[in-house]
Amino acid sequence: MNWKPHAAHLADSAAHPASRWHPIVAAIPRHVFIPRWWTWSAPGPGLWHDAWELRDGPSDPAAWLAAAYADRSMVTQVAELHADHAQPGEQAAGRPSSSATLPGLLVRMYRHACIRDGMDVLDAGAGSGYGTALLATRLGDQHVTSIDVDEYLTDAATGRLDAIGLHPKLTTCDATGPLPGSHDRIVATVAVRPIPPGWLTALRPGGRLVTTITGTNLILTADKAPDGGATGRTEWDRAGFMHTRTGPGYPPGTLQQLTAIRDVSGDQLTTGRFPVVNVNEAWELYSTLGVMVPGIQHHYEETGDGQRTAWMIHPDGSWARATATGDQTPAIHQSGPRRLWDILDDLRHAWLRNGSLPAYGAKATITPDGAITLTRGHWQATIPATTS
Repeated sequence: MNWKPHAAHLADSAAHPASRWHPIVAAIPRHVFIPRWWTWSAPGPGLWHDAWELRDGPSDPAAWLAAAYADRSMVTQVAELHADHAQPGEQAAGRPSSSATLPGLLVRMYRHACIRDGMDVLDAGAGSGYGTALLATRLGDQHVTSIDVDEYLTDAATGRLDAIGLHPKLTTCDATGPLPGSHDRIVATVAVRPIPPGWLTALRPGGRLVTTITGTNLILTADKAPDGGATGRTEWDRAGFMHTRTGPGYPPGTLQQLTAIRDVSGDQLTTGRFPVVNVNEAWELYSTLGVMVPGIQHHYEETGDGQRTAWMIHPDGSWARATATGDQTPAIHQSGPRRLWDILDDLRHAWLRNGSLPAYGAKATITPDGAITLTRGHWQATIPATTS
């Protein structure tokens, strides 16, 4: 199979021609790491699940090449079912739990890490192994360690890396616990909240970590500080990764409550100040809200006649539903200990008043126990070391 022209085209999409990552992307047969994958089909039962259809690369080489060498993420595991283990024609339902990250985003994360020759890099979130391949090609096998919580993922990635002549170290471990070895750079393709203390222990003096914060699209870069913590910033960039897990899949989320509150009246009925918004797609809003009120899950629907409905659900029992047609001001139903839509509208008002929200471009201070304090201007928010 002539994959090299496809890899060259992918390199043009994922990296600037002058970037040292450009020839590396062009040299890696990405399809080897994704022989089978899941594609989104349609909303599944209960509305909080998605349905996924299996795709098998060897049975359709043209489609395989087209998918593998597009600059996009490819879902390889849904809930606890990896595409490698699915039967022909089988569907999966639930949340994605592993994927091959889009190459352009991997390159951006590596650029944020300021990786130089001779550095030892920990790849947190091996997934398919493709990102590990990029790092090992760039730095050499001996300088790359990759981890994942799922033994099948690390075993499969090891085999596929071996098949193309790469032999970095892959270890099965929980990324939130102690890490193997010590490293100049830690680059995570999983989101964390707070920073695991084991990362700071494994980071060498002057080393840098690059990750995203769970519940946000914030990319956090921070350099090891003399006190064992780290200092840095949230970048003027954005990314979304699955958050760390301790088992083969994720536990049920609060969106499973959607059926129960889908159309019921809330304790409070008001009129919103702004049109209905799909918060998941409003990156700055989503990230600032995710820092200040962690744990909210969002769901959004739009019908053919222009009716827009958004739900917000929090683990403390708070929920809100906003409904309107087009840009009309919405009817808001809310219940629970917090008025979630009021919090959202207050943020949107601040956004209009100030022209921006403060989560992006904030200074970050990380204590040795992993707590993160973000500051920008007069705004400050702390993500504690332990979450309840």
